Amino acid sequence: MDGVSTVGNQAGMWVVEDLDQLVNLVRNNADESLYVRWSRGPEADLTDEQQARQSSRDALTGTELPGLSANPLAVESWWGDRSLRLWIARRLYDYCHLGDLRGPGVRPWVLLGEQIGRGPDNEPLVICHRPVAWVGEAALRQADRAVEGQASREWGPLHRAD
Repeated sequence: MDGVSTVGNQAGMWVVEDLDQLVNLVRNNADESLYVRWSRGPEADLTDEQQARQSSRDALTGTELPGLSANPLAVESWWGDRSLRLWIARRLYDYCHLGDLRGPGVRPWVLLGEQIGRGPDNEPLVICHRPVAWVGEAALRQADRAVEGQASREWGPLHRAD
């Protein structure tokens, strides 16, 4: 994971402040399973008690899920030769509402993990093998601009509460 230059360090992880740095991280580690997760971070998700039992909760039922809800950063083959930058931007944009919905301290972070199942919204449930980096505000703003630059009136974040 040394293919990316990052800026800053919070809670023991680097902060990727530029969307292109995140794109390079994914490109340079294409053979690894990188995911993005919106939460209060690995210190909240991976406590000593949870190390053996990493889990999330279904917001509708409160059911404990056997893994952390996350989204893969790896590009699907059907994406073809389209922009990797747009793919990564979309992965961030899809769940940007979670920062506001779930309260202070919730933000995206990248992890190296292994998918162990699917949640009730068909989202991957993963076990985190190693936290990699926080995604900084500047990178999120760049992702927003990249997605909004597509000018699709039929598409937006995956937010149900409107």
